[in-house]
Amino acid sequence: MRRLLSDAFRTLVPRGEERHGPLPPLMLILTVVTGLVDAVSYLALGHVFVANMTGNVVFLGFALAGDESLSALASVVAMGSFLLGALAGGRLGTRFALHRGHLLRTSTAVQTILVAVTVVVAAVSDGRVTPGVQYTLIVFLGLAMGLQNAVARRLGVPDLTTTVLTLTLTGLAADSTPAGGEAPRPGRRILSVLAMFLGALVGALLVLHGHLALTLGLTLVLLAVTSVITHRLSTADAAWIRPRP
Repeated sequence: MRRLLSDAFRTLVPRGEERHGPLPPLMLILTVVTGLVDAVSYLALGHVFVANMTGNVVFLGFALAGDESLSALASVVAMGSFLLGALAGGRLGTRFALHRGHLLRTSTAVQTILVAVTVVVAAVSDGRVTPGVQYTLIVFLGLAMGLQNAVARRLGVPDLTTTVLTLTLTGLAADSTPAGGEAPRPGRRILSVLAMFLGALVGALLVLHGHLALTLGLTLVLLAVTSVITHRLSTADAAWIRPRP
């Protein structure tokens, strides 16, 4: 078991990148969160994303072109909420510029509060997504994911943006040995894709079977656990808490 854990750690933390400490596995948890949240937003909130803004820009174009299955208002609200969350994440990044542990701990704690609101709303509505419930969830989840995206960007762990996989997949192919590259961090890249897939799969299974509040509750637990673990590991002498060079 110890050897398996050691091998897994080396996969997530390649040689020369020990400076990131426990951040890679913690950010993989946040990648699972993204899959769960986008399963909720796309399948239950009217074909809109709260984490994938590329999708929303495209959906907005489709909606304005006349696709009645999509809502231009929902896309605009999601993008606006995401931008406000990213703004808050940028402010936190400035405040905790010298301590990545405090940055991740605080951001995931705020996300926990935002998602807790959505859990309460979904539970009170008994899973019925009225327009009021729809836009409340879009706003609070958009804020949470914008915050997460901005903080992940500030943490600067390669190949772990937690919300976007396009560049990760591109790097996996373009930097591979067949392409003439050195294939840096293939294990981490693959795990990032699998984490997003796992979150989306579990989220979809729950939402499609009528468990909206349960899906959001699982998201809440993952965020709270991430915040607590980060707090416990953020010791004063931990090298990884310092910002990347």
